[in-house]
Amino acid sequence: MLSLIEQIKSGRLWDFPGGIHPPENKRQSNQTLPESATIPDEVVLPLKQHIGKPGDLLVSAGEHVLKGQPLTKSMSAFNLPIHAPTSGVVTAIEPRTSAHPSGLPELAVIIQPDGQDKWCEHTAYPDYQSHSPENLIEIIRQAGISGMGGAGFPTAKKILSGLARTEILIINAAECEPYITADDVLMQHYAREIIQGLDILEHILSPKLIIIGIEDNKPEAIAALESAATDKNIVIRVIPTKYPSGGEKQLIKILTNLEVPADKLPADIGLMVQNIGSVHAIQRAIIHGEPLIQRLVTLTGATFEQPRNVWTLIGTPVRHLLEKYRYRADKKLPRLIMGGPMMGFTLPHANVPVTKTTNCILAPTRKEISPAQHELACIRCGQCAEACPASLLPQQLQWHAKAEEYDKCEALNLKDCIECGACAYVCPSEIPLVQYYRQAKAEIRTRKQEAEAAERAKVRFEEKKARMERDKQERENRFKQAADSRRQAMVKESGGQDAIAAAIERVKSKSAQAQPDAKPAVAAAIARAKAKQEAARQAGSGEPDNAEMIKLREERKQQARARKAEKTVEPVQPSPEQKTEHKENGAQKAAVAAAIARAKARKAQQQPEPDNAESSDAASTETEVTAPEDPKKAAVAAAIARAKARKAQQQPEPDNAESSDAASTETEVTAPEDPKKAAVAAAIARAKARKAQQQPEPDNAESSDAASTETEVTAPEDPKKAAVAAAIARAKARKALQQPEPDNAESSDTASTETEVTAPEDPKKAAVAAAIARAKARKAQQQSSASDTEEEE
Repeated sequence: MLSLIEQIKSGRLWDFPGGIHPPENKRQSNQTLPESATIPDEVVLPLKQHIGKPGDLLVSAGEHVLKGQPLTKSMSAFNLPIHAPTSGVVTAIEPRTSAHPSGLPELAVIIQPDGQDKWCEHTAYPDYQSHSPENLIEIIRQAGISGMGGAGFPTAKKILSGLARTEILIINAAECEPYITADDVLMQHYAREIIQGLDILEHILSPKLIIIGIEDNKPEAIAALESAATDKNIVIRVIPTKYPSGGEKQLIKILTNLEVPADKLPADIGLMVQNIGSVHAIQRAIIHGEPLIQRLVTLTGATFEQPRNVWTLIGTPVRHLLEKYRYRADKKLPRLIMGGPMMGFTLPHANVPVTKTTNCILAPTRKEISPAQHELACIRCGQCAEACPASLLPQQLQWHAKAEEYDKCEALNLKDCIECGACAYVCPSEIPLVQYYRQAKAEIRTRKQEAEAAERAKVRFEEKKARMERDKQERENRFKQAADSRRQAMVKESGGQDAIAAAIERVKSKSAQAQPDAKPAVAAAIARAKAKQEAARQAGSGEPDNAEMIKLREERKQQARARKAEKTVEPVQPSPEQKTEHKENGAQKAAVAAAIARAKARKAQQQPEPDNAESSDAASTETEVTAPEDPKKAAVAAAIARAKARKAQQQPEPDNAESSDAASTETEVTAPEDPKKAAVAAAIARAKARKAQQQPEPDNAESSDAASTETEVTAPEDPKKAAVAAAIARAKARKALQQPEPDNAESSDTASTETEVTAPEDPKKAAVAAAIARAKARKAQQQSSASDTEEEE
């Protein structure tokens, strides 16, 4: 099986899908010699004339420039400089209408020629074989050469991408678009320069094979190339005329039967395609040192007196060419198209400048090219899909582009569209499909740029945040290191001790100095005792001498008693008579309380039913009145009772008036808000007053009434109330121990009365109350004996 290169050399050709055969209309302009256009009155040089970003300006307004002088610079391979096409003065740097389908203004350098056309210093490299490929690529980039077939891709970047991996170099000389003959005339009259440019590319890329693809409708150009390529390793392959065979991917398919994958470049499969005009510009840049400042432009259409190709300076306004070559505009439909009828675009006015990608100015009449009709509805004939050379679905792409569904456009590979216009040419509904595609591509490109800008902003924000965190951590580390250094320095100053511990010791020492030594004897005694203990321990004695410690404890006790005596106010000592009366009254009260407790116990065992209605009513009323609902009130009542008990032990019994006043005061303090409670409290106060008057032996009935009333008043139902009652019982028990027991009959009567009044309704509760009373009595005896012992001490 023959290899691919052998098949190509044998003359085999392939075909691409789709394509059309529009009228060629090339004979009008390719039969005359090319001539040079005159220098215009004003040169307009857009900064961006290629795919990529514009370079940085090197000149300013008012500055004089020379021919070939660079006006911009850039270090990127994607950015190309522009050069002054003639000498003159920079009059302005301002936006001007761009040579683009959008017609939007772009920044441009405006030069007013001085007519001298004086060159700047430039260097030629006729001995290019002695230079490295990288140096030659840089010379091509500095010359500002871009793809001159219409795409405008930087030539140096394309060559660099295929360096050392290009096997087949293809030169695109098809020039398939109707009316355009710039490449045809260039090959006819500058074939030797083109072949020399191919030699330069062969030196740079070292391909295995060089192919020139040219359509069979250019016989003069084919003959000129064959004559110039004698004894060269160059294959001139004549291909059938078919539009758009001049497309890069389509020409590759025709000559090699290879297909470039999506999102890939021809260099990825070992191929490279260069336009014939770009090869000529490379030859001028290397051999003559001339940057790209002019190009061959086809002026054609029935409105020109004589269509032809002219060498035009880059930046020349189209109006200047129309005036120079006798353009007569159609009166009803004046139109100027930059490019061919298939891929060109209509200019908004004639002041648009010629750029590096301008290969034709077409000025047709109405009869020559009919004006665009109104867009009609798609009839779904499918002719656009049949004519598409990229095997796309133009109908669906148009639907989604019109609906601004750009994601679906990308899914249908809109980027693979070469905008050849074959689909719009065959559309019976006159739908301008290419315009929809161009608009959708521009919108997709804009959105991607915005998304990339947003992503870059996000990355910058995250990096800034991370940097701030690092700075914060570094500051904290510096502060920590500084603190450690200060601490170490303080440790060194303090003799090896920790700084914090040293500070604490200093504070302690200052406080010790501030306080007077109040107990030097005690401290000395402690020191002596410790010394003796240590001596005894070292001597092996099992029982150290603790005499000093015992003496020290006694001294501390005496000092504590003295301080307590100083703080305590001496109470008023009662007279002997008052003491006797107080003891008698206390003994009587204690006897009554004890009798009540015994009566409760007996009644709890018998469980009799009370028959005294009044007593029962009084007991129930008293219970309702004196049973406080709030625990805080019970606590207050208990505190008052304890205070009164202590006061009664310290002072004698006051006279009747004082007792009455105290009772009335107590009644006012503890009197409840209810009228019934107030009545019961008044009864208690009267009973206390009568009891105080009757000395030494109070009336049994009154005592019984008082005891029963007191018991009824103070019999709480709440646990806190029980605690208060227990405290009262203990006080009464202590008083009962100090006096003899009263007569049994009186006690029995009193107890029975108390039992009848306060007997609980539930027998179980009565038994529990009796047990509690007995326990309280025993506890009261123990506490009283303990208190007596303390008083004796």
